[in-house]
Amino acid sequence: MSAAAAPERRRMRWLAFLPLAAFALLAALMFVRLYAGDPSKLPSALIGEAAPPLDLAGLDGGKGLADADLRQGHVSVVNVFGSWCEPCRSEHPNLMALAADDELKAKGVVVYGVAQKDSVENARRFLGALGNPYAKVGLDPNGRAGIDWGVYGVPETFIVRGDGTIAYKFVGPISAEGLTREVKPQILKAMAAPAS
Repeated sequence: MSAAAAPERRRMRWLAFLPLAAFALLAALMFVRLYAGDPSKLPSALIGEAAPPLDLAGLDGGKGLADADLRQGHVSVVNVFGSWCEPCRSEHPNLMALAADDELKAKGVVVYGVAQKDSVENARRFLGALGNPYAKVGLDPNGRAGIDWGVYGVPETFIVRGDGTIAYKFVGPISAEGLTREVKPQILKAMAAPAS
């Protein structure tokens, strides 16, 4: 082996490890980004925009949830849930507490539900067993309304001002702490906001 061939071989070995090093760097970057930030803070393009149109059938086969319900001059809370969703079960007592809040009821706040990708029977059974915090329930059996509203996965909760403008979006199950620290303050903030 000549003396000139040795440096050439070392350079070839180094080049062989270059793709592996690039992959390791990319994997490390993705791992760090995976755990960066709070997943419940997913941005919504709809904040400050008019709520997408709704015309959903109700549990009784009649009218469920419609656009006009969200434009009555009072703040509405729209909770997207499913009877098949375990986190929806865990948040349900907090929705019951929200709907029973005398201060919010006195200010006209109404809680609505959207049963996403659910059957009438399962939604009825779910609400019959756990209680019904909703003034109205709209059925979204194919998830179309959820897509229009930018729902990533249930449960998700929207706070809608009296003029139908989405003021806030809460992603994930509402805990007792989340209700006190985030949801209720955002409802009160939406009440104070001037109509668009």
